[in-house]
Parts: sequence; C-alpha cells; structure tokens
Amino acid sequence: MKIEVLGTGCAKCNELEAKVKQAVAASGKFVQIEKVSDLQKIMGYGVMSTPGLVIDGAVKSTGRVPSVEEIRALIEG
Repeated sequence: MKIEVLGTGCAKCNELEAKVKQAVAASGKFVQIEKVSDLQKIMGYGVMSTPGLVIDGAVKSTGRVPSVEEIRALIEG
C-alpha cells in the first residue's frame, strides 16, 4: 500500500502527514508514505486545495485534515 500526502508544506499538510503516520502505526500494516510537494503532480490528481490524501493512486480527501480514525478506516478499507 502506498499513501501520498499532497501539499506544499503548509501547517495543515504537515498535520495530515503526522496523522497518517499515527494511523499507519495503529493499523500495524506495512505502508509506504510519500510526501508530494510538486504542484504538477498534485494537479495531476485533480487536487485543487491541499492537503490531499491519496491511497494507492485514488484521491481520498482534499482541502481538510481527516481524523486519525478516518485515515485508519481508509487504510484498513
């Protein structure tokens, strides 16, 4: 599983990255986490407001920071 955190380094983007790490640790799954700050890549996903959360190539959240529980639910699918 690959999770991408889309954002240019704003406070909410950093908060989302931290929450993703917490959710992954709680899930016990092996997950690759990547921070994407390249605007071309972000726009390539159709994300117009950051932060964005992408799991295995599918956009799951944009423009907000989901809770650790929401992220964990997405990971566990």
